Amino acid sequence: MALSVGVPRETAAGERLVAQVPEVVSRLVKKGMEVRVESGAGEASFHPDAEYEAAGAKIVDRAGAFGADVVLKVQPPDEEEIGLLHEGSILIGFLHPLDHPEIAEKLAARGVTALSMELVPRISRAQTMDALSALSSIGGYKAVIIAAEMLPKFLPLLTTAAGTVRPANVLVLGAGVAGLQAIATAKRLGARVSGYDIREAVREEVQSLGATFVELEIEMQEDKDSGGYAKALAAEKAKQQTKLLVPFIAKSDIVVTTALIPGRRAPILITEEAVRAMQPGSVIIDMAAVSGGNCELTKPGETAEVNRVQIVGPLNLPSTMPVHASQLYSRTLLAMVNEFVGEDGFNFDFEDEIFKNACVTHNGEVVNERVKGLLAAS
Repeated sequence: MALSVGVPRETAAGERLVAQVPEVVSRLVKKGMEVRVESGAGEASFHPDAEYEAAGAKIVDRAGAFGADVVLKVQPPDEEEIGLLHEGSILIGFLHPLDHPEIAEKLAARGVTALSMELVPRISRAQTMDALSALSSIGGYKAVIIAAEMLPKFLPLLTTAAGTVRPANVLVLGAGVAGLQAIATAKRLGARVSGYDIREAVREEVQSLGATFVELEIEMQEDKDSGGYAKALAAEKAKQQTKLLVPFIAKSDIVVTTALIPGRRAPILITEEAVRAMQPGSVIIDMAAVSGGNCELTKPGETAEVNRVQIVGPLNLPSTMPVHASQLYSRTLLAMVNEFVGEDGFNFDFEDEIFKNACVTHNGEVVNERVKGLLAAS
């Protein structure tokens, strides 16, 4: 019997992505899978039901999508959605297990095998499954576009009959995937760009994009944590870092912050002192708003204004570009399915590094050690 794959409509506030686009659905169908797409699942990303039917999918109701053997989602399931999953089914998507471990506990109680796309290890073999990087790149791009629209100045150098307009100064804090894309986008728009990261290893990446690497009189980090992120700074070093960043922030027209640590509150990089040192009309885009924000004045999901500086706290930038975000995310899910689905069905291979890291629940238990630790501590 063919393995069935369900694609429900996302109902989380503001979410416009769909877990599978028609182009990718056709590949699953060619592999012999039965793909069930909830009616209207792709509407917000401009993929009508007719496109899915043309790709070989069956259009079903909500229960039909969640009743599949493998359910592919974007956002973590809510109570109603967990109730629609059947025992023994497989759920793959962003599950936020380090921020909301209680979801994993409920999925385990339901008897669901859950794979979290956030926990895919950053190894060469798993690059095609790196959904975080795919969507972070979109977020970094869109953050600069939003800032450019809000800034009451040109970004590029302009020479006109009325005189020369100097380029805007853009500072990007955090040089991971999102930060590097923000740097590249700001450079393409003609701004004068600087980038900062506590990790010495990313200096060359920042400079390769034509940006200036910000030097602080602080000990740099050579290492990363298991997820590829900078380790949390010791309290004293963090305090020193924010103080040293003030003059660089003060002379910036746009600041984009991207520093996130899974399972923790986002580190503070921009203090109120730094905001008040900025010129009126300046813009801060805090991409870490979903985890509290890198700016201590950020209001998640809102735009705050302090001293005529606008501080934007977006919660889901990829959702503002649902066409390409859905396309890229679909491909990472396809890679995951292709990796573990064979002729005999889904392969629960705990000897495989990717599966072991990504699997959060199996056989009625929470199996991820980090998530178990969080649940034990709560």
